[in-house]
Amino acid sequence: MGGDRLAPFDSGLLDLADPYPVYRRYRERDPVHAVRSSDTDADRDRDHDGDGDGAGGTGATTWYLFRYAEVARVLAGRAYRRRSPATGRAAPIPEGYETLRRVVENWLVFLDPPRHTVLRARVNPPLASAAVAGLRPAVREIAEELAAPLAGRAAVDVVRGFAAPFPLLVIARVLGVEGRLWPWFRERALALQEAGGTRGDRTGAGLARADRAAGELERYFTAALTARRDADGEPRDLMGALAAAGREDPSLTPGLLASTCVHLLTAGHETTTGLLGKAVLALLTRPGTVAELRAEPGLVAGAVDEFLRFDPPVQMVTRWAWRETELAGRRIRRGDRLVAVIGSAHRDPACFPDPDVLDIRRATGRHCAFGLGIHYCAGAALARLEAETGLAVLLERLPLLRPDARPLVEVEYAPDWVFHGPSRLVLRDRGQAAGNEPTPPPVIPPMGIQRRSA
Repeated sequence: MGGDRLAPFDSGLLDLADPYPVYRRYRERDPVHAVRSSDTDADRDRDHDGDGDGAGGTGATTWYLFRYAEVARVLAGRAYRRRSPATGRAAPIPEGYETLRRVVENWLVFLDPPRHTVLRARVNPPLASAAVAGLRPAVREIAEELAAPLAGRAAVDVVRGFAAPFPLLVIARVLGVEGRLWPWFRERALALQEAGGTRGDRTGAGLARADRAAGELERYFTAALTARRDADGEPRDLMGALAAAGREDPSLTPGLLASTCVHLLTAGHETTTGLLGKAVLALLTRPGTVAELRAEPGLVAGAVDEFLRFDPPVQMVTRWAWRETELAGRRIRRGDRLVAVIGSAHRDPACFPDPDVLDIRRATGRHCAFGLGIHYCAGAALARLEAETGLAVLLERLPLLRPDARPLVEVEYAPDWVFHGPSRLVLRDRGQAAGNEPTPPPVIPPMGIQRRSA
């Protein structure tokens, strides 16, 4: 991507750990950047946010948006939707994986009005700020019980031992599924990710695993929703609320509601997993910030927003133009695909002064890590609570994260720009032998975080 002329943007050539220098180059030189179907086969066939050019198959221009102004306009604008106007599809799932396509295309994030409006009205109340506030003691308990066995270890995989199971156990509690099944859910969530269009390693075998996982999760949630639909009394959890909604509104079909649960369980924990892993990575090179947060725990909430801005767990999302528009003097045709590069928008100096500096006291209310407009993340309040609580507990309980710890760090990323973050993050005491692996977390979490029997 060097030289005088910018090459067609290709996300497959980015450094997974640090794409920001390349983002800056495009943001400064070609902020609304066109990649036409003849420019590059590689990135044309990739999808960003699970709904890319593979879904449309129209040969339309793909526009990469690198500045905050254009990213915000597209995310909030009604002229840009989740599905291709040419095909009506959202997810680029090849033929032969019909279960996977059916489940994913019914996810709330891929729906447009009026179906999105109807379903969103049912999902919002249990995930609203007031409802989530009541979960704070339970969320804290989950975090503390997961962190406790990590405190005495000389080597810890932060992702496997904490960042992955923690939000999964929280959303499991909100939905009303059994916490002891979290390893089963995690395995299937990871299988679904193998079908992601941004994956540089997507294969037929991975798509087959994703299709099987989609079917298993669909069957699980269909059975659970059926049991709740037939139950008496007021709903006790989010699945109960969705089952009641299905009784009242025939448009909320069992398949749509089961897919909604799959979406909330999988995407609802992966973004927080990425956020926590990236926050820990950022803190490891900033012992002064660690000391500041430990001395003033009240700063953690604001710090979460700054981590979301500085290195968001969702780097790119896609929209489709449903009518002709103009962005920064460029003509956007109906049917064109637009990729909002959120990671670049969050480093735009026109919106965030000194954007490459992590400043936990920064006012970051303008970030778009949770989206904008009608697709603003329904679980934003829950994600904030998880991130604030998880980060606070790690700062308090994990010796390897103390300002003077200076652990050895081993980090690996999955090749994914939607669920972006470390897939493995091992912190190792410098006195430990390099060959020893961190002890894996228990398969069944402590009894204190099990859901009460119905």
